[in-house]
Amino acid sequence: MLDLFIATLASLFTIVNPIGAVPVYLAMTPHYSEEDRRRTAHQTSIWFACILLAFFLGGKIILAFFGLDVHAIRIAGGIVIMLSGYGLLSGQFARTRAIDNKVKKEALEKEDISFTPLAMPLLSGPGSISLLINWATEYSEPGSQLIIISVILLNAVIVLLVLRSAPWLGRLLGASGMSALSRIMGFLVMAIGVQSIITGIVLQVQDLL
Repeated sequence: MLDLFIATLASLFTIVNPIGAVPVYLAMTPHYSEEDRRRTAHQTSIWFACILLAFFLGGKIILAFFGLDVHAIRIAGGIVIMLSGYGLLSGQFARTRAIDNKVKKEALEKEDISFTPLAMPLLSGPGSISLLINWATEYSEPGSQLIIISVILLNAVIVLLVLRSAPWLGRLLGASGMSALSRIMGFLVMAIGVQSIITGIVLQVQDLL
């Protein structure tokens, strides 16, 4: 159980990459007061947890509704995760999360950016959602599901702490530190994506045989 907790925590944290979201978050909240940032961080973490819990708990229903095979989700999700990792390696974190200049401009004009674009798609994007749908089918035992739920909630707490500390992290790491960290995370994300694709293909072939 401890191995499952550590493995899923590391995978989900790497794909969500809240530290990589810090520069985007700061760019969207230059006019926010300390109280505004605190409130936005709390609301974002709550939305983040709700979105991921919904896809995890409803993963099997989603697959059944669309008539999808779990191996297809695993392969497609692996491709998305791999492309996201490549985006991190090339310094295009925001673009891989569908955050372009138009979205940033719109965010500057919105009163509440906690649900969108922060919680989704910046933090809970296609990569993390596909991963959780895959886990919903792979880990069907109540004990394993409780562990993954706890991992989602722990990641929400990490998101809260990172966003609350965003100005400090921005000053501490600087642009070069953020860039170096993003590239390290990008390599790990790409590895997770490749592993998902390989596993999906192998299992699909085994089922066909």
